[in-house]
Amino acid sequence: MGNGLRMGTIHFQNRKDSYHNIGDWGMNMNFVSYLINGISLGSVYAIIALGYTMVYGIAKMLNFAHGDVIMIGAYVTITAITGAGLPPLVAVLLAMIFCTVLGVAIERIAYRPLRNAASPLAVLITAIGVSYLLQNVALLIFGANTRSFESVVPIPAVTLAGGELTISGETIATIGACIVIMIGLTLFIKKTKAGQAMLAVSEDKGAAQLMGVNVNGTIALTFAIGSALAAIAGVLLCSAYPTLTPYTGSMPGIKAFVAAVFGGIGSIPGAMIGGILLGVIEIFSKAYISSQMADAIVFSVLIVVLIVRPAGILGKNIQEKV
Repeated sequence: MGNGLRMGTIHFQNRKDSYHNIGDWGMNMNFVSYLINGISLGSVYAIIALGYTMVYGIAKMLNFAHGDVIMIGAYVTITAITGAGLPPLVAVLLAMIFCTVLGVAIERIAYRPLRNAASPLAVLITAIGVSYLLQNVALLIFGANTRSFESVVPIPAVTLAGGELTISGETIATIGACIVIMIGLTLFIKKTKAGQAMLAVSEDKGAAQLMGVNVNGTIALTFAIGSALAAIAGVLLCSAYPTLTPYTGSMPGIKAFVAAVFGGIGSIPGAMIGGILLGVIEIFSKAYISSQMADAIVFSVLIVVLIVRPAGILGKNIQEKV
């Protein structure tokens, strides 16, 4: 993720006193701080993974350009704040609107013509092409230099355990946003007609269309929601890790895809569980094993999980009838 970890503003300060269990106390506080950091990072992965899992679950597409939409959302936010002087909240809303339009445009121009392609590789290759296109457009507009991203989170830090543990506002906002988004998305899917249409399209596009469901509109709505969530994830990610480049979304996008597969791609609760578990594993790997080996450990755990349960933690094995 790079240096300058603002999510690490979960601090631990070891008081020099005469207690015999000072070592155990210190280790316990460090463990708690790493755990909260992992949940916070995993919450970002979960929000991004929701975009992957919704698009795959409904449209059966892997949108590998999703990670770069995160980067675009962060650039729109910082440009709106520093260039136009807009308040942070307005800038974030503008980024969500921009990324929503971008996601719908990508689906309409790049993916929809290939939806019935003979080979699914056509969509996959197109997604990779769109990803590189977004990166290079960002390079042309914003340049390759790393930009400092000032946090847009207005929440103050919280001190616990008598001043021994400080949780940053970015961490609180990230975990809270993940919970709110998860609950809101679940209610949207279960309680609204648009959500029911998404479920119908995910089960059988042809049957849904015969029943009067607008399949194209439903898939476009899915891309719109996923892209809006990507904008939120980009802002939260860059608020916690205060740097921004045209390649900022690449690795988080890949890890979020891993989280979606880990939890069971196509499952909304699975995306959240997979994201949080991935974040916790990554932070603990960096803290207790090796920061250089953390990514390798994350992907190794994924391989083991898929060997034991190929559909992921909450995924369902679907048997195709011949």
